[in-house]
Amino acid sequence: KLLRRLIAARRLGAVLLYGPPGTGKTTLAHLLAVETGGELKQLSAVTSGVKELREVLAWARDEIATGGKRPLLFIDEIHRFNRAQQDALLPDVEQGVVSLIGATTSNPFFAINGALLSRSQIFQFQPLSEEDLLGLLKRALSDSQRGLGEVSTRVEPGALEGLAAAVEGDARRALGVLEVAVLSSTQRPVVLTAELMRESMQQKTLQYDRTGDEH
Repeated sequence: KLLRRLIAARRLGAVLLYGPPGTGKTTLAHLLAVETGGELKQLSAVTSGVKELREVLAWARDEIATGGKRPLLFIDEIHRFNRAQQDALLPDVEQGVVSLIGATTSNPFFAINGALLSRSQIFQFQPLSEEDLLGLLKRALSDSQRGLGEVSTRVEPGALEGLAAAVEGDARRALGVLEVAVLSSTQRPVVLTAELMRESMQQKTLQYDRTGDEH
């Protein structure tokens, strides 16, 4: 409800989306752009530096100066920006030049500096439930435009349920496994079994960080 009120009040400002991979942080950023009518510019903190950041902010100032709607700047893995890069965002966020949406898998109270943290609203994402993942997988199999609906498939009992349980709430991983399972099979219809799902899935890598939550 807070997010809806921020949109209605046109006070989106700075928003930090925090949660595990594959839970919809990037998707929500695109939905916010549609809802506010602002153009979305996307940067990855892994590959972008201060130069790219300043170029986007200069473009945003030009947009505002010519009467355009406030753009949204989405920064993926924002915790990878160092203190100087995070500080470079502050003036334009405070002046309302851009609405900042930062996504991070790391606890922002560890990873984001205090100045930016104090100006941001934090929304925490939870892993998707097995029920939600099951619905997602079924839609992917039936959708012929954005999914695998054009491929003839037959699902054996327990195959999708096992996959939904194994990916631990990560929708991106679930869809990736399903895609590999379907597209790597030469027989038609593709028979989706629990064994085929296991063969199409890599073992989950445990995350560890000495100074964060995973410790």
